[in-house]
Amino acid sequence: MAYADQQMSSSKVTALVIVALIHVFVGYALVTGLAYEAAKKVMDKVTTVDIKEEKPKEEEPPPPPPKEDTPPPPIVAPPPPISINPAPPPVQTVNVAPPAPPAPVVLAVTPPAPPPPPPGPSKARGVRPKGQAGWAGRIQANYPTKAAREEREGRVGVSVQIGPDGRVTSCSVSSSSGSPDLDSAACDGMQRYARFDPALDAAGNAISSSYSTAIVYKLN
Repeated sequence: MAYADQQMSSSKVTALVIVALIHVFVGYALVTGLAYEAAKKVMDKVTTVDIKEEKPKEEEPPPPPPKEDTPPPPIVAPPPPISINPAPPPVQTVNVAPPAPPAPVVLAVTPPAPPPPPPGPSKARGVRPKGQAGWAGRIQANYPTKAAREEREGRVGVSVQIGPDGRVTSCSVSSSSGSPDLDSAACDGMQRYARFDPALDAAGNAISSSYSTAIVYKLN
């Protein structure tokens, strides 16, 4: 109702303002000397404002409360069938002989091997000159002719390789005499005349080895 009264009051105020304006306009027209005809025309054009009361809107009824879901009744399962076991079959007793004991296992124990016999005395030895005085004299007797004529003397150091047979297989000058003729003659004489007892290993087998000596060339 308050809302309808407020709307009706506003309509009345608006109508009153319009009527007041019309009267002001008519008075102004009369004062300024407007023709009566003009004022009459204006008055004819004034329309009456009908104020109608608006009926208040009817309030809609509130919606019905929601229905509560009623849980379905619980499902009752039928009781399980009861099985009645028949009487068990009779038990037969069988006499079983115990198993025979296992045969004893005999382990053959092999005695340890005897230790090897200790090694015998080593037979190893180095090379040794054989008849050195004889072959050294033969080398010195083969004095190079040119060196003898020029009366050149000297001492030649040599290093030789001895084979398992006791003979010289190679020779090199380890200390020169200063005369090429004497150095060459010394190595040549060692390979031709020198003889040795070869070196032996621990088992007594002949092996190759080396030997060093010196040849002295001296004129009488």
